[in-house]
Amino acid sequence: MAGTVWVIHKSPREAAMSRYVVRFMKVVLGENGHEAEICQRSMEVDAADKLKAADLAKVSFCESECVKDWSLHADRVHITDAEFPS
Repeated sequence: MAGTVWVIHKSPREAAMSRYVVRFMKVVLGENGHEAEICQRSMEVDAADKLKAADLAKVSFCESECVKDWSLHADRVHITDAEFPS
């Protein structure tokens, strides 16, 4: 798995923010011929909701991977609530 990137955006509405874990997942073909889903990158994002967390994470992913479209390196985005919210 690639390194973890922390994306923290502070605003006056920070108290209303939740912390989400965003994982960029890719299906690859293993040596045994079976498909497996791997995590390309994982990051924590503070956002008002899961949709905004996904948007912020996609921008950060593109910047860190130097690509214009996150889907060039991942098949889907998986978002969960962080275990220990900020």
